[in-house]
Amino acid sequence: MPTRPPRLVITLGDPCGIGPELLLRALPSLHAQADLVVVGARSGLDLLAGGPIPFSWAGPEGHLASGGVVVPWLDPTPLVTPAHLALGQPSAASGRAAVEAVRTGALRVQAGLAEALVTLPLSKAAAHAAGYPIPGHTEFLQELAGSPITRMAFVSPGLNVVLHTVHQSLRSVVEGLDARAVAETLSFAADRFSQLTGNPGPRVALCALNPHAGEGGAFGHEEDALRQALVLAESQVRDGVWAALPSPFPLGPARPAWELFPGRPGTRSGEAPVFSGPHPADTVFLRAWRGDFDLVVALYHDQGLIPIKVLEPDTAVNLTLGLPYTRTSPDHGTAFDIAGRWRADPTNFMAAATLAMRLAERTMEKTMARTAPGTGTPP
Repeated sequence: MPTRPPRLVITLGDPCGIGPELLLRALPSLHAQADLVVVGARSGLDLLAGGPIPFSWAGPEGHLASGGVVVPWLDPTPLVTPAHLALGQPSAASGRAAVEAVRTGALRVQAGLAEALVTLPLSKAAAHAAGYPIPGHTEFLQELAGSPITRMAFVSPGLNVVLHTVHQSLRSVVEGLDARAVAETLSFAADRFSQLTGNPGPRVALCALNPHAGEGGAFGHEEDALRQALVLAESQVRDGVWAALPSPFPLGPARPAWELFPGRPGTRSGEAPVFSGPHPADTVFLRAWRGDFDLVVALYHDQGLIPIKVLEPDTAVNLTLGLPYTRTSPDHGTAFDIAGRWRADPTNFMAAATLAMRLAERTMEKTMARTAPGTGTPP
């Protein structure tokens, strides 16, 4: 077992959104469970001065003191002051602060200074206004890490979803539908979830694109490509195409209480992933939630996000697959409309941080095993 708490880097997100108040609400609980470093614009917290949760800046090197705890704070954009920001109003200044916080936080984790990254929400529009043409966290983190593949996953006690495409138009999803690309998502998702859950045989359901899965061609023929993708995915799994891809997670069965979600009812454990579909999207998510499948692969953003936000609004966590470290995020946005009103609920942020800590401990155990005496690997 790890002999120290996991180390987490938390990025503040857009300083004009709800990230700063979520951080202040959750800080005492998080500090009791992990070693924290917060990265973001200090001015985002300064906008909340005089609010219901007091805080102060301590020490010349910059530490946040609040709720009886003190944590290190890194501000990559010190020239962004409260005069440049306004609560609830995204801007180029807030976008720059948010993106540079993610860059600094991610590079810190990549350098081995922490086991996991937890990101509070940023605004894509604000990031674009600041000159960062990034679709979102996932793509930016992939670029920083040089990862050959990433996928956005949403995990919860009752439903797990992986998105084939993320931030693109629905028209482009249909026009760009490709059997080999879908197969890649299927086999990669199955590989990562085998590691996450310790189950080598997850049941993976693929969503159809058209109503009623095309109704035998009556409502479209895209499902023909999806059926081809399922066959290709099985071949990719047999060939072990992802075996050499670095992963922060140890291989093999999860030890008791180290499951992805401890206490979740047991799922089928087979020798290899089982792919099925394409399933009509109006029924497959409820079937998965009831236990028929371990994972659903959705073809586009809203197809996967609507059901998980309806069925698991407080517990679903955004987990990036394919990075060399653990990265989680709450399953919600910046909520500019309520920023500074202290109405934001930290439950989902705590779920994201808790999952990051659990996975970070598994990474630490993997590292300890690799560097243990007699393993042939120097410490």
